[in-house]
Amino acid sequence: MPSHRGIAGPVAHRAVAHRAVALGAVALGALMLSACSYTEAATPKSDHYLATQPDSGPSGGEIEDGLNVADTHMPALARLDSALLAALQMAAADARLSGVDVHVTSGWRSAAYQQRLFDEAVAKYGSVDEASKWVHSPSLSKHVSGQAVDIGPTDADDWLIQHGSDYGLCQTYANEMWHFELATTPGGECPPQRNNPSDERAEG
Repeated sequence: MPSHRGIAGPVAHRAVAHRAVALGAVALGALMLSACSYTEAATPKSDHYLATQPDSGPSGGEIEDGLNVADTHMPALARLDSALLAALQMAAADARLSGVDVHVTSGWRSAAYQQRLFDEAVAKYGSVDEASKWVHSPSLSKHVSGQAVDIGPTDADDWLIQHGSDYGLCQTYANEMWHFELATTPGGECPPQRNNPSDERAEG
């Protein structure tokens, strides 16, 4: 009877080689994912992180006119926290039944765009402390993390102030009636408002 050792040997060798190649590919993929995760996790304070993000235009989250809550193809809405966006869309649908149109005047912002807004506020108000009463730095901004929206017009702000907690939406700063965050559970009680964004900066 002929021996199969001469055949089995090379076949087994090739199987081991193929497995080694596959494992190498998996390891390379994991390394690439690791590198991507590191880049994405870079702090908004990083000069490199700021330099790689647009600071103007739709790709940086800038909105020329108010967006309809259904305009989810725009980065300002597409990059919002999904739970916040869903709550906002439900609230807007109910507000419309009351004759109130809800528009997003600012949603997600790139870190670079937020830095530009902060720099402009410092120039306008004359100091970092005064600017911080109206605009956060990128490292603190809930807009950069996709966890805040600014709403307009005024009647929409009024409607959300009265009914937003039914959806978990709360006005979080007393001096910004347009700024809302998902700060409670639907039907829950909104937390006490901070006087302005600088209160949050002081807590940090």
